[in-house]
Amino acid sequence: MDDLRQKYLDAIAGAADENSLEDLRVQAVGKKGEVSLKMRELGKMTPEERQVAGPKLNALKDEISSALSAKKAALGDAALDARLATEWLDVTLPGRPRRTGTIHPVSQVTEEVTAIFADMGFAVAEGPQIESDWYNFDALNIPSHHPARAEMDTFYMHREDGDNRPPHVLRTHTSPVQIRHMQDNGAPCRIIAPGRVYRADYDQTHTPMFHQIEGLAIDKDISMANLKWVLEEFFAAFFEIDGIKTRFRASHFPFTEPSAEVDIQCSWVDGQLKIGEGDDWMEVLGSGMVHPKVLTAAGVDPEEWQGFAFGMGIDRIAMLKYGIPDLRAFFDSDLRWLRHYGFGALQQPNLHGGVSG
Repeated sequence: MDDLRQKYLDAIAGAADENSLEDLRVQAVGKKGEVSLKMRELGKMTPEERQVAGPKLNALKDEISSALSAKKAALGDAALDARLATEWLDVTLPGRPRRTGTIHPVSQVTEEVTAIFADMGFAVAEGPQIESDWYNFDALNIPSHHPARAEMDTFYMHREDGDNRPPHVLRTHTSPVQIRHMQDNGAPCRIIAPGRVYRADYDQTHTPMFHQIEGLAIDKDISMANLKWVLEEFFAAFFEIDGIKTRFRASHFPFTEPSAEVDIQCSWVDGQLKIGEGDDWMEVLGSGMVHPKVLTAAGVDPEEWQGFAFGMGIDRIAMLKYGIPDLRAFFDSDLRWLRHYGFGALQQPNLHGGVSG
């Protein structure tokens, strides 16, 4: 037993790393280790022999286990000292400056618009970006011969040969959210529906994917006067111009009747657009009273309920408010552009459409 004790104490003292130490532990006091095997032999001894050998074996096991623990702690301390010697850091050095990210104008303007309409009692509704032909066109009273349904304007999804169902589309507007919301919640309702939409177009003022916000208010006595007030209040808050003038022009949209395009007062001075002054007008959105066929498609009785709807491009009003000349730059991921037109994390929209911080 003395030889066994000296053998393992010397080996433990000379262990170079924790892996070697673990091997020694298994050889000595593991389930099949030498000390463990000797302890199993106690059962074959006489009571007198066990009284002598038992305490000695327990003492040997405890001494080896203690030596293993002490050596493991020493190896851990040595490893930590080595790391501290190579991985030190001077905490008195000044911090390294890092560029902070900015909030994209689309995200900022979406929050601004949401805050303004929330203050007027509008909730936010959302819907899928891949829509069925029925939700995107039929339920909105868009006839089969309408130009918007042509492949040159709309992205259609693929159908397998022999599948005669109308193909799904990448939604061309957020108007399908109106139908889905009324189907699920009925009337009355007052919602806005911001989100991505897709059309096959690309130039300075059009991109294949852009952002739109839809507004819908349904009740028993809503009129065009309510629509006019809501939009004038929105423009005054968003552009931060009291008394901004608007102009409603008769138009035609399949999903509203009567329909109107809305212009806001503006002027061009030395090539610069100024909103809220001058004698010129700029078209910013389409609107009107919800067509009875749209209400019927959504499961709302047009004999009992009526309301207005409007839709505008988030990217477009962002360009107007913040003087951004090219819509395509919104999606170029140019860090220089983002640093110039982006917003700081503390510049949060307030209820009046401006930014604070």
